[in-house]
Amino acid sequence: MAVRDRAYILIEIAAISALAWLYLVRMPMTPADFGDLAARIVAPLPSPVVDFTIAFLMWTVMMVAMMLPSASPMILTYSKIAGGRDNASFFWTWMFAAGYLAVWTAFSVAATIAQFLLIRASILTNALALVPVAGALVLIGAGIYQFTPWKTVCLRHCQSPAAFFLTRWRDGAAGALRMGIQHGVLCLGCCWMLMVLLFVAGVMNLVWVAAITVFVLLEKLLPYPRVVAATAGLALVVSGVIVFLNR
Repeated sequence: MAVRDRAYILIEIAAISALAWLYLVRMPMTPADFGDLAARIVAPLPSPVVDFTIAFLMWTVMMVAMMLPSASPMILTYSKIAGGRDNASFFWTWMFAAGYLAVWTAFSVAATIAQFLLIRASILTNALALVPVAGALVLIGAGIYQFTPWKTVCLRHCQSPAAFFLTRWRDGAAGALRMGIQHGVLCLGCCWMLMVLLFVAGVMNLVWVAAITVFVLLEKLLPYPRVVAATAGLALVVSGVIVFLNR
């Protein structure tokens, strides 16, 4: 794939991420926020279905905004390797990205279900933030997870695009989709507890969302990833203990 084509892919990733962040900034909360036509379409539907759909859209777009930038090194590496194999490599690249985002869409379903269950159990406030005790436990749990072998293995794969493709390469669109899903699963294993942290300060707290986004990106790009992960893990455990003691 030519340098120009890879530049196009990088621009498209940036554009998609920017649109996702614009959606989050505007954050439609009711069908009317989507426009009169959307309000009329969903009017016959039960309110719980509409609420679940809006929450699912929020989580899905949030995952695109947060995780697509951190996947850009892997996507660009794929495009470079695939470019020397077939003229359809541009399409294959987006099949790879689609597989990756499919995994985070599945996570969005689980997160949406968790959100409604936590609200029903009165563990999540109207601001979509966990009550202090639950928030402290999540902080501590996320911190401990940073030291686990599964976190180490998944982070190593995310930091080594060439090694990933060397052991998992499959040709064609189906192969690209499969590899995208595999990378998405490894990325999920690396970052799922960091995503759960969204519940601590509030799912709609965009400053918190941006902070986690930046950390996920730095964790994958900076040298000495275990030092970065361990430092964050220790900070999360200490923060959790402080929140618990001051609840």
